[in-house]
Amino acid sequence: MRKLTVFNFMTLNGYYKGPGGDISWHKQATGAEETEYAKEGAQSGSALLFGRVTYEMMAGYWPTPAALQQNPGVAEGMNHSEKIVFSRTLKSADWNNTTLVKDDLVTAVKQLKQQPGGPMTILGSGSIVTQLADQGLIDEYQFMLDPLALGSGTPIFNGLQQQLNLQLKDSRVFKSGIVLLCYQPAK
Repeated sequence: MRKLTVFNFMTLNGYYKGPGGDISWHKQATGAEETEYAKEGAQSGSALLFGRVTYEMMAGYWPTPAALQQNPGVAEGMNHSEKIVFSRTLKSADWNNTTLVKDDLVTAVKQLKQQPGGPMTILGSGSIVTQLADQGLIDEYQFMLDPLALGSGTPIFNGLQQQLNLQLKDSRVFKSGIVLLCYQPAK
């Protein structure tokens, strides 16, 4: 069975997006270690899963000359990775190696997990994270915890329907003060 991981940035008070969907707060704390970690993740061969909003943001940046100049290793990995975007409203997905899935999210992910292939990683896409967490379909959660709090925004588990019990699997502290927390569902 294919492993499904969530990878998201998060503030100390649990927001993955600030007001208006702003994520610029994360770049303020990012250093060379985090960039190298992101490069390793982007080049890991994991299929990338997105909701429409995150997909449009990523597709609007990673294929650009600016991305290739600022973060060549990450851009290369993002552009070559298999990508799956879940949306009922998106008309087409033109970023290379992207499949648009308009079917029921939970059913589609259950089918993807049963198919042969490598691991899958959800980037951003909080509504997808919440829906799949409620169904017990996520195998690992990786949170880059930024050393800051926001006054408002969107919590990573916004709309969660039930308690989610997690067990710490691993952690790493970066020189910038960002902490990577890796959890798996508690047994």
